[in-house]
Amino acid sequence: MAALRRRFSSGSGPAPDFDPDFGDRPLTAARQDIVIGRWQGVRDLLRATGDDWPLRTHRLRLLSYAAASSSVVEAWRAAEPDSPDAAVLRAATEVVRVFNQAIDAGRGTEVDRTRIDVAVMACLSAADARPADPMPWVSLLTVARLYGDGVGRAELREWWEELRRRDPYNIEGHVQLLRYHSARWHGTHGRMYDFARDAAGAAPEGSPLPVLVQIARVEEYRYVAAAAQGRPVRGFDQHWHHELAVTEVRRTRERWLGGRPPGPVRPEEVGELNHLVHAACHAGLPDIAREVFALLEGRAARVPWSYTGDAYEQYVRWRAQTG
Repeated sequence: MAALRRRFSSGSGPAPDFDPDFGDRPLTAARQDIVIGRWQGVRDLLRATGDDWPLRTHRLRLLSYAAASSSVVEAWRAAEPDSPDAAVLRAATEVVRVFNQAIDAGRGTEVDRTRIDVAVMACLSAADARPADPMPWVSLLTVARLYGDGVGRAELREWWEELRRRDPYNIEGHVQLLRYHSARWHGTHGRMYDFARDAAGAAPEGSPLPVLVQIARVEEYRYVAAAAQGRPVRGFDQHWHHELAVTEVRRTRERWLGGRPPGPVRPEEVGELNHLVHAACHAGLPDIAREVFALLEGRAARVPWSYTGDAYEQYVRWRAQTG
């Protein structure tokens, strides 16, 4: 594997960096604190992040993954029971723990509804503790998928509207609701695409939300490929590069990158940019792929590349082909 990676990296730019923090060094330091059982670095990081909602959502999401297998968030809550940031992180962490339980149980096995309710109550408590923060509502839209029969329309709409009142273009919240509406969870491919296209169309110039359409295309591929269990799917060979798919990649590039302020890629943009370049590669649009690869400067995300093969090999091969 090492020789293969050297061969693919040769002459095609820097080796891809699959840093889970997407270059966010303060976040990396805080997550290392969690590993050694310290919560003070997490507190200081969230305090310094302030109300930069895209960055805060990115950091809280990754901190929650790190905290899920430790007692750090509980130690922080015990030491500072009135900390709103601790309440928000605890809620996000509870959601990750419930998802981990679902993964351990296996697909098709429902998680105990009482356990999901506990996570929901933690999210609602966090929303009360820090009323302006969109993250508790992102967490609610995430855990909603785990209810076997979904969430009632009125309740789901309420959670969605509460998020939008705080951060109307929150990309993570949109991705979570997109997944809720997917065929893999509580909807259909059609409902998922309708949601993605409506959100993309309403987004302001420079917003990453148009990439929801490409995320939906990955979600459909993942669902169909999993159901096929390695067998070819009739009529699915044009999935990535039929006329509409190509047009939508071009539209996303125009709406997002055409209005994006100049400057280096921020950590919270890396995941979505990987979705865009993945889609451009598979749609046969080397000009767009080249542009996005140049922006990323080797920063890679395992999703979506891992859904279509080995993530490292996919990234470097496509970059070499489009460069």
